[in-house]
Amino acid sequence: MNPISSKQLLTQLEWRYATKKFDPTRRIPRDIWADLERSLVLTPSSYGLQPWKFIVVQDPKLKSVLTQFSYKQQQPADCSDLVVFAAREFMHSDHVDHYVERTAEVRNISVESLSRFREVMVNDVVSGPRSNQAFEWATRQAYIALGQFMASCALLGIDACPMDGFVPDQYDRVLNLTGTGFATVVVCAAGYRAVDDKYAITPKVRFPVNELVIHS
Repeated sequence: MNPISSKQLLTQLEWRYATKKFDPTRRIPRDIWADLERSLVLTPSSYGLQPWKFIVVQDPKLKSVLTQFSYKQQQPADCSDLVVFAAREFMHSDHVDHYVERTAEVRNISVESLSRFREVMVNDVVSGPRSNQAFEWATRQAYIALGQFMASCALLGIDACPMDGFVPDQYDRVLNLTGTGFATVVVCAAGYRAVDDKYAITPKVRFPVNELVIHS
């Protein structure tokens, strides 16, 4: 494997910004989009449980409807692809069992050999103290996926805009999530910036490294 250089990394992270105005005529090539979807799937999560769904909205009419519930922000309508991050509202033993079975399949080991691991997970997020905060826990996991997705977009030269300015209940209704056990927690529009988006050349405002990074 040949990793990118640190200069390349920082160049792309400096290049990216929360795109305010997308070019509605440009679509992300489908092979690149497939890789971005894979980057979502490769996101790390606590225990590896992946308590999320990623709803990719590509239909122009549906994106336009969602714009109505995004405080009139145009990014959902104008972007190429809109990713809606939905988190599990509750954790159930069935999901843990599904993950254990998948682990056994991928690693070619027995389900029985993972019984202790299953017990730890169930006693924590299903029936333990954290079970009462399952949605908050899953939401935090979803934000890890958001970060991975945005970084992946930047490295591939794709513009993105994370959004929490929307009406979650309406998103859930429009996307048929209500009653499924999943709820919308954050959204990210992806595509290509419009040539007249002034924010593309507006300098980033960040505190100095020595104010934010502490060595001990």
